[in-house]
Amino acid sequence: MRSSSPATPLAPGPACATATPVLPQATLLLMATACGLCAGANYFNQPLLHSIAMDLGISEARASLTVTMAQVSYALGLLLLVPLGDMLERRRLVLGLMLLAALGMLASGMAHSFGLLAAGTLMTGLFSVAAQVLVPMAASFAAPGTSGRAVGLVMSGLLIGILAARSVAGLLSELGGWNAVYWAGAVATAGVALALRRVLPLARPAERIGYGAVMRSLLSLLRLQPRLRSRALIGGLGFATVSVLFSTMALLLAGPAYGLGDARIGLIGLVGVAGALMANMAGRLADRGLEQRTTLAGGLLMLLGWGALWLGGTSLWWFLVGLLVVDAALQALHISNQNVIYALAPSARSRINAVYMTGYFIGASLGSAVGSYVWLRAGWQGASAAGLVLSLATLAAVAWDRGLARRAGATR
Repeated sequence: MRSSSPATPLAPGPACATATPVLPQATLLLMATACGLCAGANYFNQPLLHSIAMDLGISEARASLTVTMAQVSYALGLLLLVPLGDMLERRRLVLGLMLLAALGMLASGMAHSFGLLAAGTLMTGLFSVAAQVLVPMAASFAAPGTSGRAVGLVMSGLLIGILAARSVAGLLSELGGWNAVYWAGAVATAGVALALRRVLPLARPAERIGYGAVMRSLLSLLRLQPRLRSRALIGGLGFATVSVLFSTMALLLAGPAYGLGDARIGLIGLVGVAGALMANMAGRLADRGLEQRTTLAGGLLMLLGWGALWLGGTSLWWFLVGLLVVDAALQALHISNQNVIYALAPSARSRINAVYMTGYFIGASLGSAVGSYVWLRAGWQGASAAGLVLSLATLAAVAWDRGLARRAGATR
């Protein structure tokens, strides 16, 4: 049985004042689509940098700044906007954020200067965190005993959006130019937002709370909930491990060992979509009370996956196996993490998600930096060694969390 939090304003309570409806499968699928569009929009620019640089008459180095802008603005949105889900009506909040993100994509598509492209990129990244409002909303309106499954389904859409965005963007760019990628994204995002407005139930917060109090409570949550700290560390280290892979795999595949072009590298990246389906399975296991075992399995799979990737330096088949296993491991960790943290304080799910996801993307930034550093000094062997070390660190965090769960009498 799960432990309860101390009697504080952040103690478990109703997730929202109207959390009685149960979302049907069709609505969850629409939410998954919305999450995929929002998250994927921040990755549209990565395969388009050369075309953008040529069209706007700027250097590729300057064009690549939009990648950093997207990541930084998304991180700011996680910290500053996602907590609004605990103080505003969520359906209206999701609609507003998605329409503003669509407006940012439209600005990027209309850009004839770097300044307008940068503004559109920053706007898209900031407001695309609508996806992180939808995920805890799926947990709030799930039928009893199915919150893990609901979160897993919605997260599958988000992850597939991220993984498929680069390939879809490259294809659309070939057909209609790089601008067409953003126009299509804007139309699709706005259309799905309006569709969600028709099917999502009202989700008012259980208590009235000001923005200042919401932001101060983020630190209180982190201080009062040790398993939020342990699960944020597991998520951050797990994502750092995978970011080492994503920041170096194109360099390996395009290098002397394989000599692959951008299109074939993009297709290989789609192997990760199969791993994203693990999110739904992990959610189902969590609903059966097996989140602790799922977390441990995810940590062990991460380590084994990097063993296969080490061999992937000279064998494409081993590389594909490692890519699939590592991505599936990340989903097992991530979904079991969310299942645990959302149960800590249901009335503060948006704030808990903001804390957790901020740590998650700090890990991503750390992993990318580590990957670039070790690649310059030791190539793929260095990247593989870094992945193995971070995998061991992830397992250490899993062991810490299991100890906390045992002390709380919540071991699964």
